[in-house]
Amino acid sequence: MSFKDDVEHMLKQQGIKELMWINCKEQFPSVIKKDLIPTIMNSINSYERYKQTDLSIYNVMVIGIPNVGKSSLINTIRRVLIQKGKATPVGARAGITRSVLEKIKVSADPKIYVYDTPGVLAPEVKNVDVGMKLALCACLQDHLVGEDVIVDFLLYWFNKHNNFRYVSVFELKEPLDDVLEFLNHVALKNNKIARVTSLDPSQGRTVYKPDFTAAAALVLKKFRAGELGPVMLDSNKMKHLHKA
Repeated sequence: MSFKDDVEHMLKQQGIKELMWINCKEQFPSVIKKDLIPTIMNSINSYERYKQTDLSIYNVMVIGIPNVGKSSLINTIRRVLIQKGKATPVGARAGITRSVLEKIKVSADPKIYVYDTPGVLAPEVKNVDVGMKLALCACLQDHLVGEDVIVDFLLYWFNKHNNFRYVSVFELKEPLDDVLEFLNHVALKNNKIARVTSLDPSQGRTVYKPDFTAAAALVLKKFRAGELGPVMLDSNKMKHLHKA
């Protein structure tokens, strides 16, 4: 499953002039030296640098919505060009980068420094559907939306698109459309049990119940790690693109 050409076409229709694909999980992506650095240099040199025309140091700021891989990109560029380790913390959730960090050297020749930023661009949430897709991609913090709510949308999306890989991954007998039944199954299968204090004297002081939040977190972790297969959440937009 590949929507690469469709995504490129759609973004260029929206006015994006420079577009490239970089896999930050690769040890030394060739696109860094071949395309990214020349593009940065051309973009900077195409504008008047005002009072800095006599300088040979280039400063670049990486911006974007939360958790799209800004820090991972900086670390990858740094690893490829100057063989240095991580200079900025990364994590698979929104909000790891809290403030604009000191400038980070990513290239010696030409001298390029990069500023990492927190998610300074707020995601554009036009409707609930867009908001839930952003939440699935961890562009919004899980606890603000609710892990169980996000999983409910994921289950709905899978069923709507006849994608039932989750059935085998979570050892279900058949597809489910009840998120509580689904999370109950996942919790029991994976020993996600919560110990809670009972208000009912007949049950004793402590009771054990399936931990739906922990189960939902496990489902989201597997989805984001790709264990539920490749997914294009905007596949409907791709279909409309072909019809246009």
